[in-house]
Amino acid sequence: MQVEQITAESSSREYVAFRIGGQEFCVDIMSVREIRGWTPATPLPHAPDYVRGVINLRGSVLPIVDLARRFGLPLTDPTARHVIIVAQCGKQTIGILVDAVSDILTTPANAMQATPEIASEVAKTFVRGVHAIDERMISLVTIDNVLPPPAPVAQ
Repeated sequence: MQVEQITAESSSREYVAFRIGGQEFCVDIMSVREIRGWTPATPLPHAPDYVRGVINLRGSVLPIVDLARRFGLPLTDPTARHVIIVAQCGKQTIGILVDAVSDILTTPANAMQATPEIASEVAKTFVRGVHAIDERMISLVTIDNVLPPPAPVAQ
């Protein structure tokens, strides 16, 4: 009996689901460090338009990425209802600005379907797959691709 329980637990995954506009997305819960309310960011000169700036998170400088803008949607006009998902992106911790967190999902590991072939290569860069849950279609975001690769250092 104990073996079946361990197998069932290891074959499921947990995700933090959130909304951007009318769409739902999710990220692996293991990459999420915390969820916090919107805090105005200090702009960075010459940063990409999807980087809102930086905030002070307990003494650490945290870049804030407007995920809607990063996906090619209009720039978010944040209000007190917006949230920042603090997540691990490769070796860096970032804040992701979203409209709202909607759910914590637990799904079987094999429930994710591949990103449809008709999606553009840009969409496939950010979306690893799609979960069909009840009447909802929730795209799984590849968090490591939210920031661009670092520019080569000139020597």
